[in-house]
Amino acid sequence: MNTVAELAYELSSEQIAFFHLEGYLIVRNLLSPAEVDAIASRFAALADGSQPAPAGKWERDVNAADPLSRFPRVMHPHRWDELSKKMLLHPKVKAVLTQLLRDEPVATQSMYYFKPPSSRGQALHQDNFYLQVEPQTCIAAWMAIDPAAPDNGGLYVVPHTQDYELVCPEQANMKESAFVHLVRPPAGKKAIPAELQPGDVLFFNGNVIHGSGPNRHATLWRRSFICHYMPSKARCINRNYFPLLNFAGEEVSYEANHSGGPCGIEFPKGTYGA
Repeated sequence: MNTVAELAYELSSEQIAFFHLEGYLIVRNLLSPAEVDAIASRFAALADGSQPAPAGKWERDVNAADPLSRFPRVMHPHRWDELSKKMLLHPKVKAVLTQLLRDEPVATQSMYYFKPPSSRGQALHQDNFYLQVEPQTCIAAWMAIDPAAPDNGGLYVVPHTQDYELVCPEQANMKESAFVHLVRPPAGKKAIPAELQPGDVLFFNGNVIHGSGPNRHATLWRRSFICHYMPSKARCINRNYFPLLNFAGEEVSYEANHSGGPCGIEFPKGTYGA
């Protein structure tokens, strides 16, 4: 593992302790304004068609009533877009992950969310229910492109649920959530807002319960670039996340997880986001 002297960003001992106690950590201004502007501009160009995605990688319905159909999330853009790959493998993100995981991170996924006004959110859920990293769990790096707060559909986290076992989800309220799954917090625990400014990055454990409400702001979007990782010492992951990358950008091989998780193999996993 990297020594501290080799790391592109050094956390304080208090930040590391906070992450392991609470299950999440906000690192302020991890991304520069220029990096935020670059990723925002890239996906604005994707949306307006001036820099389209390869055929079949991303499509929008400009006439749809649902804002999330007019501006759907972009799945795995790092597989075809160099800037997205660069963000996924960002050296400062790697440095933070290395310190939090106490291991070398492996990149598993990237996503971009537009979340315009009137968009539904996502009910509370656990990421590792989908990624199925074993042993241990995955970790998210949620990069704010716009300010993210409750009124524009910002993220909520349930602290101290990093040791909460993965549970089989219930049906979510589809008037509020664009995704079907809901995981209720354990007794005595509640979701709190993780308010972010552009360039802030929220890291959270893959078992932590989290989600987002609808964007009720009249004009403010809630764009975000979201990546997932796993520790290199993990044994397996859901095969839907192959190919995996190390931070040199090379493909690395892991076993596919066939366990089915807490719901069994017959349960339709569906999709997720935030």
